[in-house]
Amino acid sequence: MTVDVEDYFQVSAFEEHISRGSWDDLPCRVEQNVDRILEIFSDQGVKATFFYLGWVARRYPELVRRTRDEGHEIASHGWSHIRATEQTQEAFRQDVSRTKALLEDVTGDPVQGYRAASYSIGRNNLWALDVLQETGYRYSSSIYPIRHDLYGMPEAPRFAFYPVEGDLLEVPVTTLELAGQKFPCGGGGYFRLFPYHLSRWAIQRINQAEGQSAVFYFHPWEIDPDQPRQQNIGLKTRVRHYLNLKRTESRLKLLLKDFHWDRMDRVFLEPAPSP
Repeated sequence: MTVDVEDYFQVSAFEEHISRGSWDDLPCRVEQNVDRILEIFSDQGVKATFFYLGWVARRYPELVRRTRDEGHEIASHGWSHIRATEQTQEAFRQDVSRTKALLEDVTGDPVQGYRAASYSIGRNNLWALDVLQETGYRYSSSIYPIRHDLYGMPEAPRFAFYPVEGDLLEVPVTTLELAGQKFPCGGGGYFRLFPYHLSRWAIQRINQAEGQSAVFYFHPWEIDPDQPRQQNIGLKTRVRHYLNLKRTESRLKLLLKDFHWDRMDRVFLEPAPSP
């Protein structure tokens, strides 16, 4: 179970409408939303991995510590949600190093995981994985093996694999393969778009038929139907961001009850127990 900790105005879909320079002046809702998520997880006995933006962690260090103190893993989502495809190698190195250092300073714990903004690591910038390994990360969850207009590397493996020489593990968000095609079933807008029973069926198939762990993700703003609405945005962007926000929390609670969830580091980095 993973949470990409960013506020509603920091999503890639709004980057042409909301400048990063205006972020400090906008009403933030990420703290109250993460607190609500922590409450939901506590009620269900679930531990998760929280991929924090450096921008959020610098502004709300106590929120990061609360997350850690409740037993969740703290991982990196980069500093300010700039896609890796839009960064030079050196800029990317500085970004991931800066975020890792801040999160480790705030929590006192090593940061092992990273997820690129909008899953923006793919066939054209695999050098980013070498940089992650060089800067001390142990795993990435940044390659999405689907076709999408903003991201995707459909030829990538569907389950955890070693993408470069070394011990950096890539853990893709879960997809389901049907008739030779890969379909997303690991959260985000797809979780809000499709009926819940479809997500449950897909994850059950991953667990039972393929014997694999599913990787699910969502954002704090997805449980916040009262967030400020952006004006003058296109229909596709409006649908992607606002569709079924009122249903996300109730669906999430069902998901937490229907499956067993844990942190990324425990599921993928720790040795599996003996039978």
